[in-house]
Amino acid sequence: MVMKRYNPDGMAPPFSTYSHALEAPGDWRWLHVSGQVGVTPDGTMLDGFEAQATQAWKNLLEVLTDAGMGPADIVKVNVFLTDVDQVPASRAAREAALDGVEPASTLLIVAGLASPDWLIEIELIAAAPA
Repeated sequence: MVMKRYNPDGMAPPFSTYSHALEAPGDWRWLHVSGQVGVTPDGTMLDGFEAQATQAWKNLLEVLTDAGMGPADIVKVNVFLTDVDQVPASRAAREAALDGVEPASTLLIVAGLASPDWLIEIELIAAAPA
């Protein structure tokens, strides 16, 4: 079984690489991943948006791998940015990390994150066969 994607003809297509909705079969395992930021394994906060975005995606993929999952198992992504001008760079980092996978997605521009050094935070939900 695979996840079913919903991009109805009766509405505008997605604005970038995502699906309007995904449905996973009822007997699958669900993984909710906390927001990840641009921190390396040794705890170093990277400088610059692109570096933080790339590292945040690396951290998410590391959690998925540890759970026996991968990008194709992502159902929903929420991306939080502190600067609207970084939307194109955020999308580029996402597309590089997900390699064509199109989960449901929300992108939010926020006044700030838990640390003023954080420029991006990404959380996701994944599902895979039990």
